Amino acid sequence: MIPTVTLNNGDKMPIVGLGTWRAGPGKVTEAVKVAISEGYRHFDGAYIYQNEGEVGAGISAMIDQGVVKREDLFIVSKLWCTFHIPSLVRGACEKTLSDLKLDYLDLYLMHSPIGMKPGEELFPLDENNKVISDDSDFLDTWEAMEKLVDAGLVKAIGVSNFNKDQIEAILNKPGLKYKPATNQVECHPYLNQEKLINYCHSKGISVTAYSPLGSPDRPWASSDDPSLLEEPQIKAIAKKYNKSPAQVLMRFHIQRNVIVIAKSVTPHRIKENIQLFDFELSEDDMNSMLSLNRNWRGFRIETASEHKDFPLNAEY
Repeated sequence: MIPTVTLNNGDKMPIVGLGTWRAGPGKVTEAVKVAISEGYRHFDGAYIYQNEGEVGAGISAMIDQGVVKREDLFIVSKLWCTFHIPSLVRGACEKTLSDLKLDYLDLYLMHSPIGMKPGEELFPLDENNKVISDDSDFLDTWEAMEKLVDAGLVKAIGVSNFNKDQIEAILNKPGLKYKPATNQVECHPYLNQEKLINYCHSKGISVTAYSPLGSPDRPWASSDDPSLLEEPQIKAIAKKYNKSPAQVLMRFHIQRNVIVIAKSVTPHRIKENIQLFDFELSEDDMNSMLSLNRNWRGFRIETASEHKDFPLNAEY
């Protein structure tokens, strides 16, 4: 059994999950099935990944075979930025549920605070290559998401890529019905997010780390970018515990009580990425990993840098 983090709605979220971003067609269904066989119960997806139908096929195959029950799984999806206008929120959630072949989600996140012009274009850009805003207010979007909880479509709601001030805005919203259950953000030793994690935890909001390995396969990676998997300190720590650098990078989050998701479609890596509970990093090793922080981001969302709700200009 994978340890869990108790969310502020009382539900238990497995501390490790399988990510599905860039898990290509024809591979992700199999990856989900392998993961369930290996003991994964938490799956992280999103509308924008354009593969929820295949994720759903993997889940329903394993439920139909009696390998797992729906209530044993913890399924996360995300509201994409072009659906922030409150009247579009429920339809977006229902589309995700229908693709996943599920009656409810365990957790539904606002993928980002950045509302974009609705329509077919997933990344509506102007002539300067900047995203076109929908002029929505993410507090109104949040209110529409609260209605999904009341309607039984989702058990919990949360946010992703939000900074402290934006979370504070939700917490201070008059008439707030549900606090965010988690804030999912990029996090790894080069961007250790210490202040944001401490803030969220102080408010009873869990933190989920995406790109724990630094997302080496992101399409825009350049050869000059630092590589966590090749970082000498990480490799030395991994060798000491007889683990892989990836396992050490994931264990780093678990010891901070941070939920962690790693994407893989490779069966042996899927298996390896969950073998994290038979060792513990020493305080010195944790501190050594924390000291690698350089506020380096793999995800800089530059096309949204002029949007009124761009989250990454704040200190944290």
